Amino acid sequence: MTSIGIFGANGRMGRALVTVATELQGRELQGNEKSAQKLQLTAATVRAGSSLIGVDAGELAGCGKNGLKLTETALSSVQAAEVWIDFTMPEAMLAQLALAVAAKKAMVIGVTGLSDAQYAQVQAASKIIPIVWAPNMSVGVNLLLHLVQTAARVMGQSADIEIIEAHHRFKKDAPSGTALAIGTSIAKAIGRDLNECAVYGREGITGERDQQTIGFATVRGGDIIGDHTALFADLGERLEITHKASSRSTFAQGAMRAALWLQNKQPGLYSMQQVLGLADLA
Repeated sequence: MTSIGIFGANGRMGRALVTVATELQGRELQGNEKSAQKLQLTAATVRAGSSLIGVDAGELAGCGKNGLKLTETALSSVQAAEVWIDFTMPEAMLAQLALAVAAKKAMVIGVTGLSDAQYAQVQAASKIIPIVWAPNMSVGVNLLLHLVQTAARVMGQSADIEIIEAHHRFKKDAPSGTALAIGTSIAKAIGRDLNECAVYGREGITGERDQQTIGFATVRGGDIIGDHTALFADLGERLEITHKASSRSTFAQGAMRAALWLQNKQPGLYSMQQVLGLADLA
């Protein structure tokens, strides 16, 4: 049995995590080495001073009372679980990561929009505790990251490559971390540096498209959970590989799978590709 804790349990993803963890509690799930494991939600936190401290986590999440009271984020509360899941914001995540390091607890991190310096802090922490960090925990998205590499190797030297992503109006970073991960996977497959070939916007007289570039288009509106398309457009044909998320539960389920996979892992920075066994297929 792996005990799970959730940071930021009052956020949109935090509530989805509480709901999924409550639903999966006690059920046999795939974990390390394809063996069956069970999880138990033993902690869920909110920021210090929040009026939600003491509220039933399940009731707040909308899945019915589960008997787990929200506690404030502190070193004492971090002791209550073996693996912690964090989908908050970069600054908050780094403070919570410091608590996990102090308590020697594993972490699953789904926070995007990290600066290079912030990502370096995650890397440093992974020398002390095991961490799964991924811009997207969805099983389907991580399969897409694998598929676009194959498409890029076959079509990338002649096709124009564009990445289109859409998210809800509340998302603060653009392009999405997932879109950047798709671009990185494609660039790696065809020997390009995304920092040098990415184009993030077009306006005015831009001239003919440079085939060596990888373009990004961003849409923000309404309550779109997350849509991503990798477009390979050649003369006479085009290939589109698309993933559309209709519920945040898909990210939460992937995070639970990652948390179980982390059980008994050595310190290190791991990816969802490793969790799903896709890294071996690359």
